[in-house]
Amino acid sequence: MRNVMCKKYGETLEGLDSPPYPGELGQKIFESISKKAWADWMEHQKKIINELKLTVFKPEAQEILKQHAEEFFFGTPQKFGD
Repeated sequence: MRNVMCKKYGETLEGLDSPPYPGELGQKIFESISKKAWADWMEHQKKIINELKLTVFKPEAQEILKQHAEEFFFGTPQKFGD
């Protein structure tokens, strides 16, 4: 078990076992987001997919979800080039 100072909740919690996405955003989440925050994101992500009627295997949908993840975890949307 590894702990991280979770940026979402501002406390030390159990960290993820591996980066959840490839690239810069995945590494940033791995280094500073807890399993608890990730589980909350998974629930929030379902709502986004349903509300926006996203087809998750399409690159445009994946980019939208990455932007929402950045905002959910860190408060500021950013574009990441993988």
